[in-house]
Amino acid sequence: MAEYSFKIIIIGPAAVGKSSLIRRFVDNKFSLQYKFTIGVDFMAKIIEYEPNKSARLMLWDIGGQDRFKMLRRNFFDGANGALVVFDLSRAQTFSKMKEWISDMHKLMKIEIPFVILGNKVDLLTEIGEVIDRNEPLQYSEKNDSVYIESSAKTGNNVEKAFVELTQRIVQKFS
Repeated sequence: MAEYSFKIIIIGPAAVGKSSLIRRFVDNKFSLQYKFTIGVDFMAKIIEYEPNKSARLMLWDIGGQDRFKMLRRNFFDGANGALVVFDLSRAQTFSKMKEWISDMHKLMKIEIPFVILGNKVDLLTEIGEVIDRNEPLQYSEKNDSVYIESSAKTGNNVEKAFVELTQRIVQKFS
């Protein structure tokens, strides 16, 4: 039985791989077929965040399209932590991700721990770097967060991101 239960919001611009990250994390699967999230989707998983310590994560996958912006307050309500995602292969998603963080700070009653995730690191070998990778690192440090690069396609650092976020939540709320 899980020691804790946390609501985690996975947020960021459209088509950065939020749903794919969740599917990789929960089911260890990946699909190349893109289907955008309409509103919000839910999944759950129990993880071991430290030896013999577990938490149940209720994952809220929030649609990244601007038309869902007015719903964010309701989706953010009661969240214990956030995974904030941008696409390493599309530079403009990094600045859009910052807007999501700003909205989160404005709409939430309390400050919650968050992890910044640069997704699609697997694409960089074929397209090259499109963003100075020190920028998200510096931004995360300035915002009391951590920056991790991941690939939902390969599974690289996906589990690590959720474990890191869970550890930060436990630290803050216990």
